[in-house]
Amino acid sequence: MASILSERQRDDLHKSILDYLSTAGFSKTVDQFKQELPSDFRYDLSQNSSGLLVKKWTSVIRMQKKIMDLESRLAQALEESAHMVHLPNGSARRYDADWLPTTGSAKHTLTGHRDSVNAVAFHPLYSVVATASDDCSIKIWDWETGELERTLKAHTKRVSDCQFNSTGTMLVTCSYDLFIKLWNIDNDYQNSATLRGHEHSISSARFLPGDDRVVSSSRDHTLRIWEVSTTHCIKVISPHDDWIRCAVPSTDGRYIITCSADHTAKIVDTASGDVKTEFRGHENVVEAAQFCPPHAVAAIRELVALKVGVDANSTAQASIVFAVTAARDKTVKIWDAIRGQCLHTLIGHDDWVRSVVFHPNGQYLLTASDDHSFRIWDLKTGRCTRKVEAHERFVTAMSWGRQVVSTQTSDQADPNAPPALVNVIATCSSDQTVKIWVPQR
Repeated sequence: MASILSERQRDDLHKSILDYLSTAGFSKTVDQFKQELPSDFRYDLSQNSSGLLVKKWTSVIRMQKKIMDLESRLAQALEESAHMVHLPNGSARRYDADWLPTTGSAKHTLTGHRDSVNAVAFHPLYSVVATASDDCSIKIWDWETGELERTLKAHTKRVSDCQFNSTGTMLVTCSYDLFIKLWNIDNDYQNSATLRGHEHSISSARFLPGDDRVVSSSRDHTLRIWEVSTTHCIKVISPHDDWIRCAVPSTDGRYIITCSADHTAKIVDTASGDVKTEFRGHENVVEAAQFCPPHAVAAIRELVALKVGVDANSTAQASIVFAVTAARDKTVKIWDAIRGQCLHTLIGHDDWVRSVVFHPNGQYLLTASDDHSFRIWDLKTGRCTRKVEAHERFVTAMSWGRQVVSTQTSDQADPNAPPALVNVIATCSSDQTVKIWVPQR
């Protein structure tokens, strides 16, 4: 001990030990300890050693946590660095089909909203992203430069959702002010139409395939389908008995997946309005639901050990095979979309799960949560491969870029593969910021 601590350090340690024992009420131990200390040692309660031992102990625990976090980040950086080494010469990380974001991938932090940001939506053709906020506004940003291009103001309450159509000529937004608005992008983002009909806060608004209709969900327990050309509501569907948190159409538009505060999710036939499948299993409000895209079906089949046979082939041609839901019970569930059976539960988040996004390569699922992070799950194993600390507060939504890039040569092209998308992710938060995540160059 003498070779490690100086005389002053020894005195400080003795004082802090005596202080702790005295404070904890170990009077006999204090007396015994004092007897064994050098005769010239003086212990004064007014010294700065008061509470020092406890402070040192807690600081060591905090330091251990920081070291573990830094080790985790270093491992992620080394993994990404090793992957970069194996990329073909001249290839750009932006178009690497297997890119996964890391904590260091955040290129821009977009600031300007004055309240929580609820939704992010990428333009399908240009480096443009739209964000919707509790401050009643929609902001349009250039995600390449991080610059704010314009602010759209027409709603009078929280703007809950936004989405560009497939050609990038129109933007749809919805709000708690009971209105859905269409914005003409080619005409300088003019508010070209307002859709009226919902009787309570509107949660989501999405274009159906073909861009000629919009489906919306609301706290009034209904889905409404709107005709864009006439702005008329052409169908009202009531699949739930509580607040419908979101409604997302399938790729062919034949079905809509919904989730609700009634702890369930459902698949609805767009034409008839009939409920085809009901998913029960969550223990709290279901915040997000998505159909599994065709290119992710194989990975999920491997996860749930479905063998290719008569039954598998019978569903292979269907437009929906699996579905994913995320809820306030901190879990993400993978479902058989035909039978409504829960096939697997992803457990790892420490708070409400708000958003789910499939990786374009079909091998991973990204989930965003109120625990300030988003997680990356390997769909073949169901394991969380990466946790990314994203924001200082709740991560309310996330989205993958929609711009299509061409990186495959003719001899490598798979006719069944989805189009390759640019590697960019946007997350938004109740901390009033939006972050843009891109590969490090």
